[in-house]
Amino acid sequence: MPTYSVFSVEGCLDAAKRAKIASEITRIHSKTTGAPTYFAQVIFTDVASDCYFVGGSPLKGHQVFVNGQIRAGRSAESKDQLIARITAAVAEASNRGKRNVWVYITDLIPRQMVEFGHVLPGAGDEARWAAALPEADRAHMQSFALQP
Repeated sequence: MPTYSVFSVEGCLDAAKRAKIASEITRIHSKTTGAPTYFAQVIFTDVASDCYFVGGSPLKGHQVFVNGQIRAGRSAESKDQLIARITAAVAEASNRGKRNVWVYITDLIPRQMVEFGHVLPGAGDEARWAAALPEADRAHMQSFALQP
């Protein structure tokens, strides 16, 4: 359901940093919104240094940009917490200061999204929606849960 795209210059994030960031974003999203961890996906894209510009000029240093697309319906307070927590976690996991981590959250209309073969529920209606899925689909979806 939520998709977090993480962009950085090639070589900025090694496999261990990517794994930590993915785990933290997933944990934070679940804790802040109440959505199960298996709903979150985190996708990393390395950008060549000559393909990353800020203010029309090549990026100086290393920047980590997180664009989170989440289902609409979350409170402003919830989104504020989500942004602050993700910023802090990514800054720590990437060894970059907070000023080098940018986080954007974009609301998507749930009824205009399909995942696991089904139109998604509104925010907060995940449990009822999951319970109504065919058992095989529910088991497949739950197989993506974050392991402690």
